[in-house]
Amino acid sequence: MKRLLTIGHSYVVGLNRALGHEMALAGEGGWSVTVAAPSRYRGDLRQLSLEPHSAEHARIVPIETRLPSIPHLMWYGGSFRALMREGWDVVHCWEEPYVLAAAQIADACGPSTKFVFASFQNVAKRYPFPLSYFENRALDRADGWIAFGQTTHEVQQARDARYRDKPSRVIGPGVDARVFRPHPTLRAEARSRLGWNDDLPVIGFAGRFIRAKGIDTLLAALQRISHPWRVLFVGAGPERKRIEALAARAPDHVRIVGDAGHDDMPAWMNAMDVLCAPSRTTSGWREQFGRMLIEAMACGVPVIGSNSGEIPYVLGDAGIVAREGDVEDWRDAIDRVLGTPDIRRELGERGVRRVQERFTWQHAAGAHLQFFSELT
Repeated sequence: MKRLLTIGHSYVVGLNRALGHEMALAGEGGWSVTVAAPSRYRGDLRQLSLEPHSAEHARIVPIETRLPSIPHLMWYGGSFRALMREGWDVVHCWEEPYVLAAAQIADACGPSTKFVFASFQNVAKRYPFPLSYFENRALDRADGWIAFGQTTHEVQQARDARYRDKPSRVIGPGVDARVFRPHPTLRAEARSRLGWNDDLPVIGFAGRFIRAKGIDTLLAALQRISHPWRVLFVGAGPERKRIEALAARAPDHVRIVGDAGHDDMPAWMNAMDVLCAPSRTTSGWREQFGRMLIEAMACGVPVIGSNSGEIPYVLGDAGIVAREGDVEDWRDAIDRVLGTPDIRRELGERGVRRVQERFTWQHAAGAHLQFFSELT
């Protein structure tokens, strides 16, 4: 039986360990899967401790982290070295190659171990020292790499010949389609909590309230839409004041949910009639994937997304792409969806099918194991 270690700071979140769980299920009889996860980690909004998960088919090993508040310089301590000496056929590093943790993991792999890292980075960046040093260590040791999107794959292959020369795969993240699914009861309960019924369609936004996520574009478009609407914002961030200003002008039409845990998201997604993802490219960032896209699609919620980064590849023919920062284009797209029930129904059905075909955790797990098998 082949032995697989998958390690990354993202595994502190129980939801993300679904990948390890599904790899263990899919590889039963051929792969023994161990997931190494931080016992504690500093997330974007709060301190995280290793979260439980309802299904854990893989072996879970908590590891202490050092400097967890500085993601690029975080490294693994405690039992890390002992874990790496256990003898692995494949070590899968869910860390960007330009961070210290990736270089640390690469250096700790034995000579017979296949080392594979993963990346979301879809902007062609030249890293300063020591990040460039970390990337060189990871790249030189790697036996293969995984791009979490088509734009990542294209950018990195064009940027450095070593990315072109290493075996690689494009494998998107997954969603639990047993949890994120069309659910009329959750929809009714969520709308009741908001004090709303079904008399007006609900436009939704989920994510960080920051300028790069296009909050200003959406707020401007809302003021130009010809159809009646309500809007639900789920998330947190510095742009909340802009949203609150709209809520002050239209209190019955705007709701902000700032304390939603991930377990709450299936209900809030189901409460929406359309999800908007108006992300805007900056000099150092463009949308890398957008998990909210596949969560909404899995729930049968139509999606309008901008043409920033990976969004068009995620949506395919299951969503509408509007030009980033173009308020009139966003107004037209939202009006079209709100005013045409047949379009909402068709996009919802396409989204569910696309998730089932491409973006379940089972699909992601199978694609990972197939790649690892080819390398060994």
